[in-house]
Amino acid sequence: MSRHEREARIHELLNQVQQQRLDLSAARRDWLAGTAHYDRGWLTLLSMRRYLAIGSSALAIWSVRSPNRILRWAKRGFGLWSTWRMIKSTLATR
Repeated sequence: MSRHEREARIHELLNQVQQQRLDLSAARRDWLAGTAHYDRGWLTLLSMRRYLAIGSSALAIWSVRSPNRILRWAKRGFGLWSTWRMIKSTLATR
């Protein structure tokens, strides 16, 4: 392989690397745009971590003192969630 052929091959490989870098940059941008909603939700959850810990502690103490009330509210919550799912699926089929 002559020096000229070697330099042409190096130039070709450098162009290929540059194109791959551009492709990776575009794929990264698309990935970040597609997952931005999930990232915002995760950051919101992380920022609420302190309040969730305090709330769950208070709920644990309250549930020990009155377990029937917790069960009653859990049943109501499950009923509301089931109703919401039924309404959502009914409206989606139209």
